[in-house]
Amino acid sequence: MSVTAHHSPTEFEFAGWRCRTGRRGSGLPTAPQAQVIAGLAAGLTQKEIAKLRGCSPATVKAAVTTLLYLLHAHRAAGAVAEALRRGWIAPLVLVLIVSALNPHAEAMRHRPPTRTRQPVSTTVRLTRRDTGSQYA
Repeated sequence: MSVTAHHSPTEFEFAGWRCRTGRRGSGLPTAPQAQVIAGLAAGLTQKEIAKLRGCSPATVKAAVTTLLYLLHAHRAAGAVAEALRRGWIAPLVLVLIVSALNPHAEAMRHRPPTRTRQPVSTTVRLTRRDTGSQYA
């Protein structure tokens, strides 16, 4: 009597993204590959991903090369788009839910800073030069 183990995909969060992983040959990325693609989706550099994962930047570079091949992409942006399409990664929607629940979300938006420096006209500069400097 043979028993076949069924391994369902596992999910975890990395760099603000939900990652789905599976065993090799399952059509899903391995956990390290999922971490790398989530890091790329978050806009992290390969060095930053390596620091978060606790591995060498060369290891991350090798994973990126593998992901580009698996996802038939030429650039990181294309790999991220394809990983999103395949459901390998997804953004955490908590921020979207909270902003949808807040009726005053528009009022809480970041406003550009106001000018705090007083504009100085050229006539004021000239009078300061004329009266305060021995070289004017």
